[in-house]
Amino acid sequence: MSQHVSVEVRSVTKDFGGVSAIDDVSFHHDTGGVIGLIGPNGAGKTTLFNILSGADRPTSGSIVLNDEDVTGQAPYRMNHRGVARTFQNLEVFTSLTVAENVMVSRQRFMGRGPLLSMITPANSGNVRRQREYAQQLLERAGVDQYADEFVGNLPYGDQRRVEIARAMATEPQLLLLDEPLAGLSRAESAGLTELMTQTAADGITIILVEHDVASVMGVSDRVLVLNTGQLLADGTAAQIQHDSRVQAAYLGVSPQSSTDQTNDDTAARDAE
Repeated sequence: MSQHVSVEVRSVTKDFGGVSAIDDVSFHHDTGGVIGLIGPNGAGKTTLFNILSGADRPTSGSIVLNDEDVTGQAPYRMNHRGVARTFQNLEVFTSLTVAENVMVSRQRFMGRGPLLSMITPANSGNVRRQREYAQQLLERAGVDQYADEFVGNLPYGDQRRVEIARAMATEPQLLLLDEPLAGLSRAESAGLTELMTQTAADGITIILVEHDVASVMGVSDRVLVLNTGQLLADGTAAQIQHDSRVQAAYLGVSPQSSTDQTNDDTAARDAE
């Protein structure tokens, strides 16, 4: 297993028209696993993802990947450095087959344009190797049986799996998953959560943005909480679940009120 990627966010701020979507956020992670990134709507989660993937440049601060400053590098350069991302809205090529969707992401490993490689497969043994690699990814994602089906014909949950397989085809060290469970049934969510666990076990670090807090807590080794652009809390799932500041951010009450309520509940139980 390769060494885990080291990702460091140093005092990152992102302003839009004088409003800070991200405000002096810092964290460092180099132990792999799944990092859950949660927070109320408008907390700055997607903005942070945009900065990590190169889609946005921070107003100030820096992103350091494996001890190298990569701040503001274009998304394709970040991808070449081992960062892959999925999006809130499903991003697949519905008019291509499942296998072709994954092959598109193997472009830089084939030495020529992916579409040309797909229509001229006999010209190189490398193309066959890339197809075999793509098939392995589809098998791992649980959609290999649909390899020759058009993605647009698949159920939504399976399309999400194809999207993750396509991101994995770039051989990332850091995988950013932006609300992958949105719109899925409970069974589909459980299956996709298991896929995340397997992927992290392979040495790929995952940062997961997800509104399904229960799923985040169940799969994450570490949880970061953003609120109004600031890093509100950082800890294990158990620590975050019992953090009065986090409860206040989600419930809309003051930390003191949350603490008082907890104390009242405890006292009531003791009196029973």
